[in-house]
Amino acid sequence: MEPPLFPRESGQFIAERSRDVFVEEEGVQKVAEMLYNLRHSDDLTASAWKKANPLAPAPTSDQGSLSEAIQRNRLLALNWVFVVDTMNFSFWPDEETQQCEVTYRGTTHTGYMTLCAAVTRAIEEDNETPMPMLQERHQVLTEGGRVLLEHGGSFRSFISRAGNDARKMVELVVEKIPSYRDEATHEGKRISFYKRAQILVADFWGVMEARGEGDIIDMDWLTMFADYRVPQALVYLGALRYSDALMQALNNGELLSSGDRREVEIRGCSIWSVELIKDRLCKLVQERDGQTCTVNSAVIDFYLWPYAKQHHKEMAHIPIHHTRCIYY
Repeated sequence: MEPPLFPRESGQFIAERSRDVFVEEEGVQKVAEMLYNLRHSDDLTASAWKKANPLAPAPTSDQGSLSEAIQRNRLLALNWVFVVDTMNFSFWPDEETQQCEVTYRGTTHTGYMTLCAAVTRAIEEDNETPMPMLQERHQVLTEGGRVLLEHGGSFRSFISRAGNDARKMVELVVEKIPSYRDEATHEGKRISFYKRAQILVADFWGVMEARGEGDIIDMDWLTMFADYRVPQALVYLGALRYSDALMQALNNGELLSSGDRREVEIRGCSIWSVELIKDRLCKLVQERDGQTCTVNSAVIDFYLWPYAKQHHKEMAHIPIHHTRCIYY
């Protein structure tokens, strides 16, 4: 069987054939200019990961030390990333009144942060948290756990087989852990998004602040992580446009099944629009500053996801698509 296109090639393939989602050149330029103005800030570096994931355990910054406590902290942080990313899917409620919430240290969290808070709180307090698709989360965590047990129960030991190469790391995760195989068929072509596999590698890179074991090569191979919230931000910023028919379907609350043409178009065009934004941003940096741009698509996603959360009231008129699945 022919292997699926990788996420970047999938995004281009989908965008060139899309009927309900469109990449808008003017919006792409607008977002590139917005990011260009942030080029000297930590918002577009690996360090920005911690802003979006404040509940993650912090590995020591002393990368050169080999003390037992420091090694334990690193292992905890990396295993935390694996556990959270393995269960990182489908937090939206069937009804607004059934919002999945967790209160941890006086702060109430929703969505993805619910999982982060639940895992961190469970480590400390051994509490349970109700949330959608609990059986599926248990299944995928058990599946991933079996793989890690073959490597001493350590995510670091497992992923080290890929040699700190982003592409090889994604390929290893997808090959060994079936729940990470985020693939579909579109217009007769096998495609992939690999949202969780890519974000797992990016989170490894981010939690280690791209230092030591987190100094991963080929990070530019990764695309954005095609989910629910970032496409909404891309529409809000004008980089994507939905057809009237799609907007009506989403406003009517229509659920899109995993692999539905429209769902595939939303995710694929999101990937491709961010690739174009990145290329445009790097062109601006080269033309205006005479420098080589080091911003990758993962960092752009790290910026856009919290941006969407922070501006959720302003973009409330843009519907988020809903697909109940284990992939995102």
